[in-house]
Formats: sequence, C-alpha cells, structure tokens
Amino acid sequence: MALPIRYSSLRKYVLIGAAGPALALSGCASSGKLSKADKHFLRGEYEAAIPLYQADAAKKTGPAAALASFRIGEAYRLSNRVGQAEPFYKTAFDGKARNADLSYRYAESLRANGKLDEAAALFTTYAQSGTNRTLAAHADAEAHNALASKELLGKAPSYSVAPLDAVNSPSSDFSAARMPATGELVFASGRDGKPYPGNGERYTALYAQKFDDPAAMTGGTPRKLDPIFNNDKELQASATYTPDGKTMVFARSNDGSKKGYKSVDLWISYYHDGAWTTPVLANINDRTADDFSPVFAPDGTTLYFASGRKGGQGGNDLYKATLGSNGRFSAAENLGETINSVGNDNFPGVAPDGTLYYSSDGLPGYGRLDIFEVRGGKPVNLGPGVNTAADDFAPFFTGPGTGVFSSNREGGKGSDDLYTFKKRNRKVVIFYADGTVLERDEKAGTNTALPSQTVTITGANGQPREVLTGPDGKFTAKLDSAQSYALLANHPNDFTARASVSTIGRYPSQDQLTEPQTDIRIPVTLTLTKIVVNKAIEVKDIFYDYDKFNIRPDAAIRLDTLVQLLQDNPKINIELSSHTDQRGKDAYNLKLSQRRAESAVAYIVSKGISKSRITAKGYGETRPIVKNPKSEADYQRNRRTEFKVTRIDK
Repeated sequence: MALPIRYSSLRKYVLIGAAGPALALSGCASSGKLSKADKHFLRGEYEAAIPLYQADAAKKTGPAAALASFRIGEAYRLSNRVGQAEPFYKTAFDGKARNADLSYRYAESLRANGKLDEAAALFTTYAQSGTNRTLAAHADAEAHNALASKELLGKAPSYSVAPLDAVNSPSSDFSAARMPATGELVFASGRDGKPYPGNGERYTALYAQKFDDPAAMTGGTPRKLDPIFNNDKELQASATYTPDGKTMVFARSNDGSKKGYKSVDLWISYYHDGAWTTPVLANINDRTADDFSPVFAPDGTTLYFASGRKGGQGGNDLYKATLGSNGRFSAAENLGETINSVGNDNFPGVAPDGTLYYSSDGLPGYGRLDIFEVRGGKPVNLGPGVNTAADDFAPFFTGPGTGVFSSNREGGKGSDDLYTFKKRNRKVVIFYADGTVLERDEKAGTNTALPSQTVTITGANGQPREVLTGPDGKFTAKLDSAQSYALLANHPNDFTARASVSTIGRYPSQDQLTEPQTDIRIPVTLTLTKIVVNKAIEVKDIFYDYDKFNIRPDAAIRLDTLVQLLQDNPKINIELSSHTDQRGKDAYNLKLSQRRAESAVAYIVSKGISKSRITAKGYGETRPIVKNPKSEADYQRNRRTEFKVTRIDK
C-alpha cells in the first residue's frame, strides 16, 4: 500500500503509514471485514471516507454509531483538520466508543478550538489513566500548555498584519521565500493542481512572482517554476535558497505509488553554468520518516528543517545541518528539548540577524500552530495578530522585523493564504560600506591609495552601481539590510580586485538600539596587485592524488578562482604549471606533471576561457616546495599547480 501524506491545505507534511490508520480501526470491525469506508480510510483517502462513515453513524445506534463518529473524528485529525473533529469526538465520547485514546484525541480537538479549560481537564484525566505511557507524558504537558495559553489572552499585538492579495488565490498558497537572482517571491500553491484524496484540496507546486512594486508587494503575475522542480504526481513546497542564489532545497512528497518514495523528502539543486541542475535527494533525509520545511540561515550554510524521524521529543522536531563545500550536509542535529515540544515543531524561519523562528502546536498558544521567536534560547509566542486560533506558520523575513507568513485563518481567499507582517515602532538601522582601494607593489612592499578609482557594487538583484574613490582612495556606499554585495575594481596592469560585503545577520536586536536611527559602517578594502610578468603564483589547494592527473572535485572548486581571474583580466596570458612530488622516476614525473597541467587547462577552457590564452607546462619534480619531504602532507604540498602571467595584451 502506498503511503499518503496527511497535509491539511496541502502543506503540513506528516507521513501517515499503515500503523496510524490501522490503529484507528483496530478492534473496530466486529464482523472482521473492512467496510468501503474503512478501505478508503486505510488508503489515506479521508475525504472519501468521511461521508461513508457519516452514513454509517446515521443508520446505527449505540456503540456502533459512536464508533462511526470516532472514525469521522480520526479522518479529520489524520488529514490535519483536528478542529473539525471535535463534534464527532464528542459524540463518540458521550456514546462510550471503545478506543483507549479517545479522550486524548477529544482533548486535542478542544484545545484546537480554544476550549482550554475543558481540554486541560481531559488531558489531566488521560495522563492519570496510564493507558499509553508515551501519550500520558504528552497529555501532562498538553494540560499545562492549555492552561498556560490562557495567560496569553489580552496581550497587545506587536505586529501589523495584512493579506498578500497580489499572490493569494482560492487555492492554498503558503511557504514564501525569495529567489536571490531575480528578487521574485517563491511560494507553494495548489491553484493548478489535481484534487488530493486526503482532504479534497489540490496538489501543490512551486511558483514565483515578480511584483510591479517590490516594496509594496503589489502587482505582478505568478509563473510556475521549471518542470524539474514541479511534478504533477507529487506535492512540492517550501523552497529555500542560499543567499548567493546557487543552491536550492525544497520538499517533495511521495507520489502515492507502490514504487515511489514513501515519505516527504528534501531535494537539492545547484545553479551551474547558467542553469539549475536536476534536483536530487539531499543526503540528510531519513527514508523512514518525513523531512520537510527547509530554510537556509543567512550564513548560507546552516539549514534548518523539520522531521518526524525517531528519537525526537514528540511529533515533528526541528533539526539543523551544515552544507559543506562539496554540496553535502553534515549529520542532522536535533535542536533539543528546549526548542522542540511534545507536539509538532516545524516550518522554521530565520531573521536577518540570525534569530530562529518556527511554528509549534506543542507550546502555549492561541490555537493550533503558532509562530514563536527563540529569545535567550527559549521560544516566545509572537502574540495576537500574527497568531490566531487557526494555523499560523512558515515565517519568511524580507527585512528586519518584516516579512511574509502563512495562515488558514478566517477571511482569506483560500484555505491557506500569505500575509505580510511588520514589527511596530521599530528603530531604524542604516548600513554603509566604508571602503578603501589600494594598489599593492609586491616588489617594493608598498600599498598606495588609488584616487578617482571606480568601484562597481552588485547586489543580489544583479543590478550594478558605481562609486568613485576620493583623493585618499576611500569611498562610502549605502547598503540594504539582509543583503550580500560583490565589489570589484579594475586598474591598468593590475590584477582585478574583488571583495564581498554582507549585512546579513548584522541587524542588532531592538533592545540594543538606543537612538531612533543607528548607522552601521562596514569596513572593506580592495587591493589591486601589480602584475609582474613571469612571477609564479601558486593556486592554493590544487592537489592531485598520488600518481593521478585527473581534477579532483576539491581542485575544481579552486580552479574556478583562476577562471574568475582570467575573466576579470581579459588581457593577460598565462602559463599554468604542474609539479609532482619526488617519488617515481624523473622522466615519468615529467610526463605526469605535463598531463596534470593539461588536465587543469582543459578544465579552465571548458569554462569558456580561450585556449590561446593558456599554456600548459609540466615541471615534474624539479621545483619542490618541500625539498626533503617527511610526510604525506609534505609530498602533497609538492604536488601543486602554479600560474604566471607571460604576456599582457595591449
């Protein structure tokens, strides 16, 4: 049997395997045969099962009718509509339906509908019953949460909230992100999907929208992302990008087939040579559980995500992993019991200053999923306005204190809609780059300021702007918050200088600001080095395996810097030389080094550099850096690659 997704409004990924529905039906069929409703239920087709169970409840009396009502409640719960399950659980509870966990499930539905005292009482009774040790521990925590939620009532809103009408549709729209290269808002939507049998809504795909007015987020028309990201047989959602726009991670569901993947998983794609690669499974998935709602932190390497894997605190837990330079993630790390609750903790978001936000239904709140901010290592409810009795989730920040989140609150266009939020009464921070341009003369050992030097500054939107240095070689440029910039300077007979500046993660918290406006100045230096013809320059970390001449993946990354240098300096011609260690015969090493040099040149040419600008030269073991190597590391230092400028064209 294929494993469907429990995904209310096609967004809260939670795998429903055979165990969940089977337990709900266990001991229920007195005849030993499954009804048509039961078969739909076991297949996860809850929308089809509900009216059949309702017909059964209308026909039957006593325990049989109560049991049918319980199954209706379970169908709503398992399709993540636990609030709608309340009247059916009540009927089952009053009719004394035989199910050991009925009172716990009924309490869940009461809490979801804001009936906190009743929910707390039922949770407490269940916790004392000892029926299910795991659920009993959860029930004790849930009873505390239900009572603590009452203390939040009457809290003043800290955020202004408005629907994002330019994007929202009658279908489900949720989980926003920003595509760095284009500035488009990327989101998941069911507007063109086929109906999903779990809850009657539609399969979701990834869309992008460029606003006519980006600041106000108005106007524009959504476009569906490329087919490599969208499969009509599966659900796609929750895209996230590294700040440089070169890596994308998103969630994709099982396809409902017996041969398909049986869980929700994270998929990864790389922007390479002007196009996105076909997504592949990220190496942090747990194939026995659901992994979903990924989001990159501003550092571009930390990925937060939710998972239902074993070993967590309760339902879904939050995890993090680090993306390495080889495109693979470190082992996933659970964020621990301070962050994760006995409920579902998911849909993380990260503010420009690195503060973690996420959604949870296992902490004191206003209804089902609420959004929390981690302050001092502990979750703090964002309060009314952002949070309601409905599901409020997936915060995405467009700037300090501003962004977009998702909610299925009343009054929207669809089951899930996107809403903008803005922190009220925020103090303003303005960022500046304070730069200096120097010219380095290696022979003289001097650095000289360059006046009237043009510096090109390019942000994530790809639009360059230019500033000039003053008589002292200095310049100032205003920067946006939560952005990364590339800076470039060219000067005749010098190597092009590059530098980067980022305001991501630099925004202070509001309690650190003492003035209505604070200027933050970020120093940056661009050093243009004079080109010395025929001077050897080592390309760091271009290593070869012993007796090999193929380009290793780590070497390819380093050779890309030489490609960039040749692109930045189109008038230079170079000799690229390769060196071996002292092991092996001289003649063989000479041939091996020549092959290594030619292999490196071939790689560079494959990136669009003219072959006429590069000469490959192998020197064998004749020019070692470590003349008397004593370790493998010493030998590897001698297996290196260098280049020197041989000519500068006019």
